[in-house]
Amino acid sequence: MRDEEIVALFWARDESALRETEAAYGGKLRRLALGILRRKEDAEECAADACLKAWETIPPQRPERLFAYLAKICRYLAFDRLDRAGAQKRRGEAVALTEELAACVPDRLAERTMEGWELGQLLDGFLAGLDREERVMFLRRYWYGDTIRELAGRYGLTAGGVKSRLYRTREKLRTYLNKEDIEV
Repeated sequence: MRDEEIVALFWARDESALRETEAAYGGKLRRLALGILRRKEDAEECAADACLKAWETIPPQRPERLFAYLAKICRYLAFDRLDRAGAQKRRGEAVALTEELAACVPDRLAERTMEGWELGQLLDGFLAGLDREERVMFLRRYWYGDTIRELAGRYGLTAGGVKSRLYRTREKLRTYLNKEDIEV
Protein backbone atom coordinates (compact mmCIF):
# COMPACT_ATOMS: atom_id res chain seq x y z
CA MET A 1 0.00 0.00 0.00
CA ARG A 2 1.31 3.49 -0.85
CA ASP A 3 2.03 6.13 1.77
CA GLU A 4 -0.86 8.33 0.64
CA GLU A 5 -3.28 5.45 1.11
CA ILE A 6 -1.98 4.66 4.60
CA VAL A 7 -2.15 8.33 5.61
CA ALA A 8 -5.73 8.45 4.29
CA LEU A 9 -6.54 5.51 6.60
CA PHE A 10 -5.09 7.46 9.54
CA TRP A 11 -7.21 10.48 8.59
CA ALA A 12 -10.31 8.28 8.37
CA ARG A 13 -9.40 6.92 11.84
CA ASP A 14 -9.41 3.42 10.33
CA GLU A 15 -7.45 1.10 12.63
CA SER A 16 -6.17 -0.84 9.62
CA ALA A 17 -3.76 2.09 9.23
CA LEU A 18 -1.73 0.58 12.08
CA ARG A 19 -1.63 -2.86 10.43
CA GLU A 20 -0.63 -1.37 7.09
CA THR A 21 2.03 0.79 8.74
CA GLU A 22 3.47 -2.26 10.51
CA ALA A 23 3.45 -4.26 7.29
CA ALA A 24 5.14 -1.50 5.30
CA TYR A 25 7.61 -0.10 7.82
CA GLY A 26 7.66 -2.19 11.00
CA GLY A 27 10.89 -3.98 10.14
CA LYS A 28 12.69 -0.77 9.22
CA LEU A 29 11.52 0.94 12.40
CA ARG A 30 12.70 -1.99 14.55
CA ARG A 31 16.12 -1.92 12.86
CA LEU A 32 16.35 1.82 13.40
CA ALA A 33 15.49 1.51 17.09
CA LEU A 34 17.80 -1.49 17.49
CA GLY A 35 20.70 0.58 16.18
CA ILE A 36 20.14 3.03 19.02
CA LEU A 37 18.95 0.80 21.85
CA ARG A 38 20.87 -2.43 21.14
CA ARG A 39 18.14 -4.58 22.69
CA LYS A 40 15.61 -6.38 20.52
CA GLU A 41 12.79 -6.12 23.05
CA ASP A 42 13.30 -2.37 23.50
CA ALA A 43 13.48 -1.88 19.73
CA GLU A 44 10.21 -3.74 19.21
CA GLU A 45 8.44 -1.65 21.84
CA CYS A 46 9.87 1.55 20.42
CA ALA A 47 8.70 0.71 16.88
CA ALA A 48 5.22 -0.11 18.17
CA ASP A 49 5.17 3.12 20.18
CA ALA A 50 6.14 5.07 17.06
CA CYS A 51 3.12 3.66 15.22
CA LEU A 52 0.86 4.58 18.13
CA LYS A 53 2.34 8.08 18.25
CA ALA A 54 1.57 8.39 14.53
CA TRP A 55 -2.03 7.39 15.33
CA GLU A 56 -2.16 10.22 17.87
CA THR A 57 -0.64 12.85 15.55
CA ILE A 58 -2.20 11.99 12.16
CA PRO A 59 -4.41 14.03 11.89
CA PRO A 60 -3.65 16.92 12.23
CA GLN A 61 -0.30 16.09 10.58
CA ARG A 62 -0.37 14.84 6.98
CA PRO A 63 3.14 13.59 6.23
CA GLU A 64 4.15 13.31 2.58
CA ARG A 65 6.86 10.77 3.36
CA LEU A 66 5.40 8.42 5.92
CA PHE A 67 8.59 6.50 6.68
CA ALA A 68 10.55 9.70 7.31
CA TYR A 69 7.81 10.84 9.67
CA LEU A 70 7.74 7.51 11.50
CA ALA A 71 11.54 7.29 11.62
CA LYS A 72 11.79 10.71 13.23
CA ILE A 73 9.26 9.70 15.89
CA CYS A 74 11.02 6.37 16.42
CA ARG A 75 14.44 8.01 16.86
CA TYR A 76 13.10 10.47 19.42
CA LEU A 77 11.40 7.67 21.33
CA ALA A 78 14.53 5.51 21.23
CA PHE A 79 16.80 8.28 22.49
CA ASP A 80 14.25 9.17 25.16
CA ARG A 81 14.16 5.53 26.27
CA LEU A 82 17.95 5.48 26.30
CA ASP A 83 18.03 8.57 28.51
CA ARG A 84 15.46 7.11 30.88
CA ALA A 85 17.28 3.79 31.11
CA GLY A 86 20.43 5.57 32.24
CA ALA A 87 22.52 2.54 31.38
CA GLN A 88 26.02 3.90 30.83
CA LYS A 89 27.06 1.07 28.51
CA ARG A 90 24.25 1.77 26.05
CA ARG A 91 24.49 5.54 26.48
CA GLY A 92 28.16 5.43 25.50
CA GLU A 93 27.42 4.81 21.82
CA ALA A 94 24.95 7.71 21.64
CA VAL A 95 27.47 9.99 23.37
CA ALA A 96 30.15 8.90 20.90
CA LEU A 97 27.88 9.73 17.95
CA THR A 98 27.16 13.17 19.38
CA GLU A 99 30.83 13.90 20.00
CA GLU A 100 31.79 12.80 16.48
CA LEU A 101 29.38 15.28 14.91
CA ALA A 102 29.89 18.07 17.45
CA ALA A 103 32.95 19.41 15.64
CA CYS A 104 31.16 19.94 12.33
CA VAL A 105 27.52 20.73 13.15
CA PRO A 106 26.50 24.00 14.83
CA ASP A 107 26.04 23.86 18.57
CA ARG A 108 22.63 24.17 20.22
CA LEU A 109 22.90 27.94 20.69
CA ALA A 110 23.71 28.47 17.02
CA GLU A 111 20.92 26.07 16.03
CA ARG A 112 18.38 28.17 17.91
CA THR A 113 19.18 31.14 15.69
CA MET A 114 18.83 29.08 12.52
CA GLU A 115 15.50 27.68 11.43
CA GLY A 116 15.48 23.88 11.71
CA TRP A 117 14.30 23.51 8.14
CA GLU A 118 17.22 25.63 6.91
CA LEU A 119 19.74 23.34 8.57
CA GLY A 120 17.83 20.38 7.13
CA GLN A 121 18.06 21.90 3.64
CA LEU A 122 21.79 22.40 4.04
CA LEU A 123 22.27 18.81 5.20
CA ASP A 124 20.18 17.56 2.28
CA GLY A 125 22.39 19.53 -0.11
CA PHE A 126 25.53 18.17 1.52
CA LEU A 127 24.32 14.57 1.38
CA ALA A 128 23.27 14.94 -2.26
CA GLY A 129 26.85 15.87 -3.14
CA LEU A 130 28.32 12.69 -1.68
CA ASP A 131 28.78 9.49 -3.63
CA ARG A 132 26.29 6.77 -2.76
CA GLU A 133 28.55 4.65 -0.53
CA GLU A 134 29.82 7.67 1.40
CA ARG A 135 26.26 8.98 1.88
CA VAL A 136 24.89 5.61 3.01
CA MET A 137 27.79 5.04 5.42
CA PHE A 138 27.28 8.52 6.92
CA LEU A 139 23.53 7.98 7.32
CA ARG A 140 23.95 4.45 8.68
CA ARG A 141 26.28 5.83 11.35
CA TYR A 142 24.60 9.11 12.29
CA TRP A 143 20.94 8.43 11.55
CA TYR A 144 20.56 4.69 12.12
CA GLY A 145 23.25 4.48 14.81
CA ASP A 146 25.24 1.60 13.32
CA THR A 147 28.43 0.84 15.19
CA ILE A 148 31.87 1.09 13.62
CA ARG A 149 32.11 -2.71 13.74
CA GLU A 150 28.76 -3.11 11.96
CA LEU A 151 29.83 -0.68 9.24
CA ALA A 152 33.17 -2.44 8.85
CA GLY A 153 31.37 -5.74 8.30
CA ARG A 154 28.86 -4.20 5.92
CA TYR A 155 31.53 -2.58 3.74
CA GLY A 156 34.35 -5.12 4.11
CA LEU A 157 36.63 -2.57 5.80
CA THR A 158 38.64 -2.46 8.99
CA ALA A 159 37.34 -0.41 11.91
CA GLY A 160 40.15 2.07 11.23
CA GLY A 161 39.09 2.33 7.58
CA VAL A 162 35.51 3.13 8.60
CA LYS A 163 36.69 5.72 11.13
CA SER A 164 38.90 7.36 8.50
CA ARG A 165 36.10 7.55 5.96
CA LEU A 166 33.67 8.98 8.49
CA TYR A 167 36.25 11.51 9.64
CA ARG A 168 36.82 12.67 6.05
CA THR A 169 33.06 12.95 5.51
CA ARG A 170 32.66 15.00 8.70
CA GLU A 171 35.47 17.27 7.51
CA LYS A 172 33.65 17.70 4.19
CA LEU A 173 30.51 18.60 6.15
CA ARG A 174 32.41 21.18 8.21
CA THR A 175 33.85 22.72 5.01
CA TYR A 176 30.43 22.69 3.35
CA LEU A 177 28.78 24.44 6.30
CA ASN A 178 31.57 27.01 6.50
CA LYS A 179 31.08 27.81 2.79
CA GLU A 180 27.38 28.34 3.57
CA ASP A 181 28.42 30.87 6.27
CA ILE A 182 27.46 28.58 9.14
CA GLU A 183 29.85 29.00 12.05
CA VAL A 184 31.06 25.65 13.32
